[in-house]
Order: sequence, then C-alpha cells, then structure tokens
Amino acid sequence: MNPNVWIDVPYIRFPCKGICTGGRPRPHHIHQAQAGGIKSVINLCAPSERNDFDEGELVRTLGMRYRTIPVAGPPDLNLKNAQALADALEEAQDGPIFVHCASGNRVGALFALKARFIDGLTIEQCLVAGRSAGLTSLESEVSFILAGL
Repeated sequence: MNPNVWIDVPYIRFPCKGICTGGRPRPHHIHQAQAGGIKSVINLCAPSERNDFDEGELVRTLGMRYRTIPVAGPPDLNLKNAQALADALEEAQDGPIFVHCASGNRVGALFALKARFIDGLTIEQCLVAGRSAGLTSLESEVSFILAGL
C-alpha cells in the first residue's frame, strides 16, 4: 500500500501490501480513497444494513471498481464467500483495494477463511491473517469453522 494513502475510516488496517480494510465509509472516505489511489472497493455489508448514500454509485462515479459480498453474520462465513473474496481481490490486482464491513470484524473473519480455504494456511496463520484484517469478536466462530475442516 502506498504510504501516502490514508482513509480516516474507522478501524482501518493494512493487512498486506495493496490492501486496506476497515469499517463502513462515509462519502468523504470514498473521496479520500479515490484521491489516495484506491482502485477497488469491496463491501461486505449485507443489504439489510442500510446506508444513507449509494456507496456503489459513488465509487463507480469516481472511477473505481465496486463489488459487494454480503456477509450478514456467522452463517455467511463459508467457502462460497471466501472464494468470492479471493476472486474479487484477484480481479482488483491493478491497484490498491479497500475492503470493509461495518467494523472490519467480518472482513477479518472472511480473510481468515480465505487464508484456509483458498491459500491452504495453518489455522494459526489464518487467525493471524484475520486479526491483521480486523477480526475481533468473530474469532471464536472462525476458530470453530477452521477446526472443523
């Protein structure tokens, strides 16, 4: 990630080169992301999590790629969504990426599952990857899923 790229979005993290994660952005955060060189935004919020602006429209209007992967909670922490995240990250390799949910917790959870299902890392490596991306209160649920594989 470019050290000059900064979004003052809540719970921001930089889990790996070219990716920042965090909580739900407001319109000014989207403008900051675009000004800082972010090329893609991946939103993990479920449709039921209403927003007072059309995030996808704003992102696309500013010339960035936009993708949603609805993760409402633990039932959506699965192989299908881990693969969707992997695919979205692969599609967005042309520049920095911002991945968010409301707090970053679901982002971290899905990063942990991607690390296991797609990247084949150990359980501990997956949890480290998840924590670096924002995993907090869903860690026990993620650990349970990882242990069941």
